[in-house]
This record gives sequence, structure tokens and C-alpha cells, in this order.
Amino acid sequence: MEFKHISVLLNETIDALRIRPDGIYFDGTLGGAGHSSQILKQLEDGLLIAMDRDEAALMASKDKLREIGGNFVLAKGNFLNVDLLLGELQIEQLDGALLDLGVSSHQLDTEERGFSYHYDAPLDMRMDQSQKLDARTIVNTYSHEELTTILLEYGEERWAKRIAEIMIERRPIETTFELVDVIKRAVPAGARDNKHPARRTFQALRIAVNHELDNIEATLDKIMASLAPGGRLAVITFHSLEDRIVKNTFRRYENPCSCPAELPLCVCGQQPTGKLINRKPIIPGIKELEFNPRSRSAKLRVIEKI
Repeated sequence: MEFKHISVLLNETIDALRIRPDGIYFDGTLGGAGHSSQILKQLEDGLLIAMDRDEAALMASKDKLREIGGNFVLAKGNFLNVDLLLGELQIEQLDGALLDLGVSSHQLDTEERGFSYHYDAPLDMRMDQSQKLDARTIVNTYSHEELTTILLEYGEERWAKRIAEIMIERRPIETTFELVDVIKRAVPAGARDNKHPARRTFQALRIAVNHELDNIEATLDKIMASLAPGGRLAVITFHSLEDRIVKNTFRRYENPCSCPAELPLCVCGQQPTGKLINRKPIIPGIKELEFNPRSRSAKLRVIEKI
């Protein structure tokens, strides 16, 4: 199967990483290898290391990267384990790293994966299809309180309680369209703000299934610890929950002081480990938005290791 993928903020990300021909670079979210391909094209004696939880992505991207040539290593796994992977490869420092968070275009467009509310498919939403927890399990077995919490915290859905209530009434719910019907019954037509009423619920379930927010900060810490001085970390986010974590973590790297605000001088002794390259996130331009409407919510933040 062809792995369709449109890389978001491709040129901006590659420019921000300042690829060195002999450098070592890590892509923790390989996907369709859009970003990785551009990194590999700029390497001569350097090395690309890439991870993904999705076996389909790894298989398709391996062929794509082989056509380019050069040195690369692919690994199946969660980017949280970047430190273990680097240890296995006996690599002490990286010259740059990239995380393109969220679901890939291929995953959205592959109907049977159950990520999209536009296709009727079994409720799944697993990025790693070897894991047991899927969206069907959450929808059909979690309590009203658990469902409400997921929809509120991960989807910021103000109709969370009502959606959870009707989910439980309509069990078993087996397909995406059955779930969409539940959501449409719960969300009044006048409250849909010209967007699909299932958008927030599907986002929330996907995040819960894949534990997407759990490991972002810890992963950023591990990558920063592995970067060589002058190395850069670029992160692309697609919703406010991800972006808030990245923004606050980057701010901590630049200003780690934990002293009370009323103290005139810092006495904690904590030193900055990074400097922000862009104070405000980089967003897609008009041309990219026309070509790829899914990029409209993307934000790129970049930090450099001191």
C-alpha cells in the first residue's frame, strides 16, 4: 500500500534545523518520511535516525529512503525511548531533532484505521496496531465519568457529559459512523460553529488511545539532553493541548529559574539549556494552506541547545 503523506511546514522545518552534511539527526515521527527525506538528501557522511509506532509507515518509508540513498536507521517504537535507541546505536550526541506530532495524513485517509469521521470504519484509532487498547474499547467499556473526562480534557468538548451519556445509552457502538450519529444527537445544531460536530470527540479519543500527551515533555527533555551545543529541536503541533506543552517546556529550557518572583536575584543556580529561535510559532503560509488545508492548525516551535 502506498503511504500517502503531505509534510507540514516542510521547508520551514528543514531550514530551522540547519542540516550539516556530516551531522546526526533524529526524526521521532517518521510518518511518510517527508521531513526525513529532505534531511537525508542534505546528508553526505551524516546519519538519519527515525522512529515511528506505525509498522506501515516504517515499511513504506524504508523504500522511499533507500531510493534517496545515504546513511539511515529506522526503528519501531515510541519517541519516548529515544535515549534507549541512541544508547543501542552508541550515539552520544545529536545535531538536530524533529517531532511532527499528531496523526498522519495516511492514517486519516486509510479508512479501516478508524481515525476519520468522514469514513465508515471499525472504531480503532491505534497508531501502533499491536497495542490492545483501541477506541472501541474506550467507547464501550469506560464509565460516564471517564468518558466525560477524556472528552473535556483531550477534546475541550463542552457537550462532553451529554455525548458520554448517549454513548452509554447506545452501546455497543462498533463503527465511526455509529459514533458520529451519537455525537450529532448530543450536540445541538446551533452549537456546531460551522465545523463537524465529531471533530473534538474524535480528537479526544485518538489522544486517549495513543497516550499522545503523556510523553511529550519527557521526550523533549531526553532529546535536549542528547543535543550537541548548537543543535536544534523542531516540534510541529496541531492543537492547543500539544502546543501548550511544547511552549511551556521550551520556556523552561530558556528560563529554568525556580526562585520566588519577589526575590530580586536568582539564587537557585539553574542555568538555561536552550534559546528560542522563534518567539512566536511559525505557521503555514497561504500557498501551503491552499495545497494542504489540514495544515491550518499547525505550529512550529524551534529551540537551540546552549
